[in-house]
Amino acid sequence: MTRSRHSKKEVEAALTYAEAHGWRVEPATGHAWGRLYCPYNDADCRCGEFCIVSVWSTPKNPASHARQLRRVVDNCTGGPSSKEDDKP
Repeated sequence: MTRSRHSKKEVEAALTYAEAHGWRVEPATGHAWGRLYCPYNDADCRCGEFCIVSVWSTPKNPASHARQLRRVVDNCTGGPSSKEDDKP
């Protein structure tokens, strides 16, 4: 099932960017248009602080909200670690 498009082009571009990085976009109820979910939702990912992000339906400044969404995706610390497993 395809998701509906966001009415603000800047926010829609940020959502496409997040999806390209593996984030999941789901519709929400209430004031939020939807939510972004991190694909690496684990305890080490900043204690879950950035694992779920609300996408507003009518942000006051769409460009700023889009930058904020991209920043969350870019600053996510989850994912495959670059460290090798400790081997005896």
